[in-house]
Amino acid sequence: MIGKILLISLLFVPAGCQRAAADRPAAQLAAKVNGTEISVQQVRTAGSAASAPSVAQALEKVIDRELLVQKALGAKLDRDPQVQQSIENARRQVLAQAWLEKSAAAAAAGGTRDEVRAFYAENPALFAERRIYRLRELIVSAPAEMIDVLRAEAAKARELDELAAWLRARGATYSVDSLTQPAEQLPLSFLPRLAGMKPGEIAVFATPLGASVVQLVHAEDAPLTEPQAAPLIEQFLAGRRRLETAAAEVKRLREVATIEYLGEFKRGN
Repeated sequence: MIGKILLISLLFVPAGCQRAAADRPAAQLAAKVNGTEISVQQVRTAGSAASAPSVAQALEKVIDRELLVQKALGAKLDRDPQVQQSIENARRQVLAQAWLEKSAAAAAAGGTRDEVRAFYAENPALFAERRIYRLRELIVSAPAEMIDVLRAEAAKARELDELAAWLRARGATYSVDSLTQPAEQLPLSFLPRLAGMKPGEIAVFATPLGASVVQLVHAEDAPLTEPQAAPLIEQFLAGRRRLETAAAEVKRLREVATIEYLGEFKRGN
């Protein structure tokens, strides 16, 4: 839903900004599309949001967007009630996010040296004992009660294909994947088990939608020293602080607000 809102905001919100930007110095412009100006800042913003590989490619994406916006406005889609509601939702989402960013700005700093040292020591699988894992994975959609049965089957299986056949015979939905990833790109809850596994061993991890069944193909030691890990740890601690600050701010606002649930959402005393 947020992705849809952001897409709509990208399509419609900048259009008004462009019209307000008449007489902008040429050095600040990247292009004109049917007379509508595209600023260098718009291109940089779009490139950052879309992780475009180059500024030139980001510009082409902004031009494509502007062409679509112009056609939408020509068709008066900005007057469509559903589109208007989506634009308003996008505007409110941006405002809410802006307030969270403002309130969390003070939490942006990384951790102190003691905090970094403690986090390094508490997470050896990420740092001092870090490994790069080559895995085969079954991503299984299954009810929670099936996970224990799946674990029992995994304990007997020698290959992931055996489990795939077992799942297929029971009509379970699953997909197969092969991946090579360092420890920090895997779920933190997987690491203690993976760190002790030998090639060929299989482990089952519960997930919100079912299970991840992983067979270790190969693991290569790739430790990070504390100085090497410090920038990553500081970034993580800063991000965690921002999330905690945002959650605390929402909780504070709820405590001082008057919230009344109506209609089908009305709650009993």
